[in-house]
Amino acid sequence: MNVNVSGDNRKLYIKLLLSTILCTILTLLVSSTIYFVNYRNINLNQVYQTDLENLTQTSREVISMTESAQSLTFQLYRNGNISKLMFYENPDIYDTTAAMRELNNYLNSMPYIASIYVYNPKASYVYIASSPGQNGLMTKDELVDKDILNVLDHFQEFKPFVPIPRTYLKNASSTQKSNVYTYLCYDAIGNDNALNSAVIVNITTDWINKDIGKQQGNEASSSFIIDSKGSTLTGKLPNDAEALTAESAITKQIMSNRGSGYFIDKVGGKKSLISFTAPDSLEWRYIRITPYQTITEKINKIRTTTIYIGISILVAGLLVSWHLSRKLYVPIDRIVTRMKSLESDKRNSLFTLKQDVLRKLLQGQEPITAKKMREKRSELGISFDFQSDYRLILLRIDGFQPFLHRHQDDLHVYKYAIMNISSEIVSQAYQVETVDLGNDCIVLLMNVRTAPLDADQSMLLALLKQIQKAVGELLKISISVTYSPLSSQPQDLIPMHRRIIEASEHRLFLGPGCLISAADHQYPETDDYLFTVEKEKKLIDALMAGKVAEAKKLYSCIIEETRPYPISVFQATLSRLTITLNGVLHTILKNNSLDIPISMQLSKNALAKLETIEEIEAVVFELFDDLKKRLDDKRSMKQDDLIRKINDMIEQHCGNPNLCLNWIADEMDMSPIYLSRVYKQNTMNAVVDVINNMRMNRAKDLLKHSDLPIADIAERIGYTNSSYFYRMFKKNYGVTPTDYRKTGLEPGNQASP
Repeated sequence: MNVNVSGDNRKLYIKLLLSTILCTILTLLVSSTIYFVNYRNINLNQVYQTDLENLTQTSREVISMTESAQSLTFQLYRNGNISKLMFYENPDIYDTTAAMRELNNYLNSMPYIASIYVYNPKASYVYIASSPGQNGLMTKDELVDKDILNVLDHFQEFKPFVPIPRTYLKNASSTQKSNVYTYLCYDAIGNDNALNSAVIVNITTDWINKDIGKQQGNEASSSFIIDSKGSTLTGKLPNDAEALTAESAITKQIMSNRGSGYFIDKVGGKKSLISFTAPDSLEWRYIRITPYQTITEKINKIRTTTIYIGISILVAGLLVSWHLSRKLYVPIDRIVTRMKSLESDKRNSLFTLKQDVLRKLLQGQEPITAKKMREKRSELGISFDFQSDYRLILLRIDGFQPFLHRHQDDLHVYKYAIMNISSEIVSQAYQVETVDLGNDCIVLLMNVRTAPLDADQSMLLALLKQIQKAVGELLKISISVTYSPLSSQPQDLIPMHRRIIEASEHRLFLGPGCLISAADHQYPETDDYLFTVEKEKKLIDALMAGKVAEAKKLYSCIIEETRPYPISVFQATLSRLTITLNGVLHTILKNNSLDIPISMQLSKNALAKLETIEEIEAVVFELFDDLKKRLDDKRSMKQDDLIRKINDMIEQHCGNPNLCLNWIADEMDMSPIYLSRVYKQNTMNAVVDVINNMRMNRAKDLLKHSDLPIADIAERIGYTNSSYFYRMFKKNYGVTPTDYRKTGLEPGNQASP
């Protein structure tokens, strides 16, 4: 089909043709580039994922080997025979033989272990179990592996059970060396900062690094391990290893990344893919370097094929474009792209903007004017009408500090849920807007519909209780509710908000889940509260006297007296009592020579965070009980010392005729009455009875084991009158001293008079 093109139509035709050709070329170039980049990235990521999987598997095997070494070490420490080598300076030959047999059994059962050392710094030998090399009891001079002695001398520099790469000679007569990882475990350090004992397990590198040399079919790849300082530990290094020192740019880039990953860089002058793992529990990283050309060989073939296909499509597209452009020369100037407004963005941010405006209005950060309110209502879709009757409802989460500790990350979600529940319930009867005031507070702004006052009040209370119940059942959260009286003046909004905040503090007295009317807590300024100084003095006296129960009652009474007053009165009273009690507690502890721990101090800030009087009193009363326990323990300790001193004096001065209660009291410079009462309370015996029993027991012993005259025995045990001694002895034992000596009968066998 031939179309004649002339004049302006020719220009349009040329524009359409050129634009179609340009679009075709750009489409091919962009799509081909995107495909190539995506294919390359996918290929690189696949190689990286394969490398990462292999390296991670190697890491897990190293960790598993470390855990095996740790488990083996613990078994050695728990082995009764081997422990004698660790802690006995000179174990006998039988213990040594049994222990070495145990070591060799462990060695033979685990083929990956090169050797086991048992080190006792007090012993003359190092005990070695090894398949190749030295084996048996070696002195430090005979020990070929001198490097292990240096490790033990600087054991503080090595973490237990972190593999230490080492190389040591197998025996003195050979130049053959063993490459091992050494696992060091040492016993507790004494006061001299030296080892008590140590167990060293050497594992051959052939077992730990058996997968490092495997390149998964890619012979051009290089794999190795670096430690937390960037030093190369083991593995197959690239040809120019000096490029991968701890100070090299590649190593620094790997060490700066705490996770796993990969990047492209030049190694040995060759562009390479460098894959690395995140640090494992040993702070080791496993690295694999693969030449970039090896990875992209196939993708380059795809790129070449894509270019040829693109050229073919381009030629075909040019022919099609030339044909279509001859038909589509009609101007398309009526197609105009219109920009969409930001209505969707505004709609998404409407809730946040509304919350911010309402919050500022309540807190007095924005002026309340009729014009401004109309603008905000229209702009943000606020349904609350400031010109109609309204009231404020304050919702507070009970037990907020523990709740915040458990759900800190989800706090805004919970509060949003509370706002939705409240709005849905209240909207049945009121026009409502909800505002998140931060912390534990949510405010509901409610327009009151036309209804009798009594009906409105009863309906309001029913809805508020319904909110509390729904939040408790659905969210498992207890909330306290405070509601304001009605108002129709916009300027009352800010003072009304302050009033419900202050009224909500009376949750202290009413408890969690309470329903508070702000109108019930409007206190005129003429209500002056007088702090009960007399009760405070009685509280101090009760604590000083150790009367904790009375102190608790006085504290509760003082706090309870603040209930009918503004919350500021309670806060001031609590602050004063806290300062007073801290001073009293400090004085009591100091007077009784007791330490003053931090736990025995009341914190005003900590008490201010508590939400109920019961919680505050629990903290204070626990402090009172702790104080009483400390004082009782101190007093009991003093009385025990006193009883012990009295008993010692009775035993030492039993033969003193002057020994009696008054004599002991004079010697100890104490009141006889107090001394007698304390002794009787603690021993259930009188001092005079204990003295007489002591004398009678000594008299029996002297009568039975000596030939002393009765008068001398009486004098020796503190009786100046032998007749009195006769009477006392017969009164206690039913026989006279003479009969007891003659018959040899035990006093208990005689009938008491």
